Amino acid sequence: MPNIYNTLVVKGQDTVGQQINVTCEVQKLLGNNRVRAVAMSATDGLMRGMEVIDTRAPLSVPVDRATFGRIFNILGEPVDNLGNGDRQARPVPLYKTFLLQNKKEEEEERE
Repeated sequence: MPNIYNTLVVKGQDTVGQQINVTCEVQKLLGNNRVRAVAMSATDGLMRGMEVIDTRAPLSVPVDRATFGRIFNILGEPVDNLGNGDRQARPVPLYKTFLLQNKKEEEEERE
């Protein structure tokens, strides 16, 4: 079973033979090898029994100097009509852990 926030990729062909490649994000584990996932693109042509691949990673977007000022979709694909540019940018997960800090406590510790 995939983890919550893992990226799933659904691949296959629809009834007229067109390739389908839909990226989804796991939102809930339902049990019995089923998950609830949110599709990040159109789901036209999806059918039961299609292959689903767990990437074992969360959605990520490219980050480096070349990506500053650019516009990307949720999948990290550029949508600003400036081309793909330098695809050497390192992918950064959309969900990162953080440390909750209390500034008041920090100031008291310094005194």
